[in-house]
Amino acid sequence: MENKSRLSSVYLLFVFLVLYAPILFLMYYSFNSGGTMHGFEGFTLEWYMEVFQDTRLIIIVINTLVIALLSAAIATMIGIMGALAIERMQRRRVKNALLSLNNVLIVNPDVIIGASFLILFTIAGIKLGFVSVLLSHIAFSIPITVLMILPRLQEMSPTLVDAALDLGASRRDVLTKVILPFIKPGIFSGFFMALTYSLDDFAVTFFVTGSGYSTLSVEIYSRARQGVALSINALSTLIFLFTVLLVIGYYFINRRYNQTSMQKVARVKESAAEAGVQQ
Repeated sequence: MENKSRLSSVYLLFVFLVLYAPILFLMYYSFNSGGTMHGFEGFTLEWYMEVFQDTRLIIIVINTLVIALLSAAIATMIGIMGALAIERMQRRRVKNALLSLNNVLIVNPDVIIGASFLILFTIAGIKLGFVSVLLSHIAFSIPITVLMILPRLQEMSPTLVDAALDLGASRRDVLTKVILPFIKPGIFSGFFMALTYSLDDFAVTFFVTGSGYSTLSVEIYSRARQGVALSINALSTLIFLFTVLLVIGYYFINRRYNQTSMQKVARVKESAAEAGVQQ
């Protein structure tokens, strides 16, 4: 058992090294005063200052954040309705078919999705730009949110809904006061997953973005084609740190929610115990 534990630890360390070594290498040279990635000549913040002084780049960052937040919020709301619809399906074959269709959208290559959206928007006469990028990001984020929310719905006991209805709660009250609070961790997970997917997406966005409108992934790609510039390293470092902050924020939110839930359960048990003693 000890040998297996050591091997698994070494393997895990190797995987993390392969994943994070290029990112750390990129971050290291973002402080290089030499202007190249061939030798570190000295520490400087010049490339970060260049990023913050680039007005066009700041506008693109704002565009990217707006697209990510809007698409994640809308996709999460649609994902909640989709997960509820799938969970309430009585026919097993129809339910499995819907789940399969949802999963196909996730594993489908981004190039095919991007090309399909490009053809659709061209036929529909939708101008490529903010609207086309937003609709595309909503579309590929919905299956992700459904997969995050659906397991929480499956964990919920149907007796909770029956008890609420027996106590006189309306359908709206059941949804807002029983179902949504129970699946809140899944909702947060779906939102943050959709947010990160939107921030990272390049292939779909590359197809549906128009002239005069761009996102960070497309801008970084276009700049990298012109040659290696350490301002790209600085920008990538800032994006990576922002993503890390999102993950840490989600961790603390989820942890706080779990602690609050455990405290509520403990209070209910104490109240039940006191009621039993009084009887």
